[in-house]
Amino acid sequence: MKNKLIQILLLCCISFSTFGQWQQSVGTAGLNMQSLLTNGIYNFAGGQTGAYLSTDTSASYLSSNNGNDAVGPTRGFTKDNSYIYTCTSQGAFRSSDNGTTWVSKSLGLTNLLGSGILNVGTRLFYVGPTGIFMSTDQGDNWIAAGLSTTDVRSIAAINDTLFVGTNGAGIYKSIDWGVSWVSVNNGLGASVNFRAIESKGNTLFAGGPMGTGVYRSTDFGSNWTLLAGGLTSGSYRGFCSNSQLIVAGSFGGGVFYSTDNGNNWTTINTGLIDLTIFDLELNDNYIIAATNTQGVFRFPLSNLNLSSGISDFDVKYAISIFPNPTTNKINVKADYKLIGTAYIVYDNLGKSVFSGIINNDHTLIEMGNLPRGIYLLCIGDNMKPLSKIIKQ
Repeated sequence: MKNKLIQILLLCCISFSTFGQWQQSVGTAGLNMQSLLTNGIYNFAGGQTGAYLSTDTSASYLSSNNGNDAVGPTRGFTKDNSYIYTCTSQGAFRSSDNGTTWVSKSLGLTNLLGSGILNVGTRLFYVGPTGIFMSTDQGDNWIAAGLSTTDVRSIAAINDTLFVGTNGAGIYKSIDWGVSWVSVNNGLGASVNFRAIESKGNTLFAGGPMGTGVYRSTDFGSNWTLLAGGLTSGSYRGFCSNSQLIVAGSFGGGVFYSTDNGNNWTTINTGLIDLTIFDLELNDNYIIAATNTQGVFRFPLSNLNLSSGISDFDVKYAISIFPNPTTNKINVKADYKLIGTAYIVYDNLGKSVFSGIINNDHTLIEMGNLPRGIYLLCIGDNMKPLSKIIKQ
């Protein structure tokens, strides 16, 4: 009886230890990984040997590179309601079947080498050593969108405002979809290299070069502050976030997370055998990390004791709508926990005009057939009013 009790206690300890630390994803050991994306049950990873796919919450990955760049690294992913996109050394690629097959979509890209790709509403943006390119037809055609003489390494957006991090020129902002760009470097000091930038609600986080760390802006890039609160000095290459936390990955220092918008940080490196992080992502249950030499790792979110449920959300971080006012459609940018949640749009008389499901982190709602006026978007089990929409 005593021996059985000891065995049970040992099993519990082993299970707890495994549950509470990073776990290497099967099929990725020894691989360079540089980019990640979650799309429902599909988890993508990309790196020096192309694209990989997991359908078991990142427990394991298989090659998913049929038609994708097989020569150089897959450095970025993005998605819209119809496709998954990659950013590679050979241009942009698109998949309509969650990575089973890929098709090259680089018409108009004057330099195929890409450093990042981002979907914002109905627009795609592709960044690289010759600036920024934009597509308004899901990658079929690309046009130049500024900074053609600048090596652009990262891109993020807050609603319809774009931000890019560069190699050698700091951070830029555009409020007109790339027609013009302005430098927003106040508070960055001598830091000019930014390989990662992340938007969390209306807060921006940027990863600085060696000897610095993570910078934060709460005023759309006008001013930046170098954060401390538990972060180590170094270069930061990857971020992920939701309404509850921001996670940062460093070059050689591992992973840090914050639940107070970056004021204080905690290190989570147990089980992580490569501390050089190139990208981070979230799915429903895990933080996912792409490492330089040891592939992909996952860390259980449940171990962080975060609150759950829509009722715990700070509404201003849970969802945003743009453009607003609008003439024909709106893009609803939602926190991942809202995906699958029902919504209803009411007119100013309280009549329901249509309803649907938040089916992605960017959901398009057509309003072109509605008369001009003020509408109210409600969401969730209790149909909480989240935003007024002005239809022009």
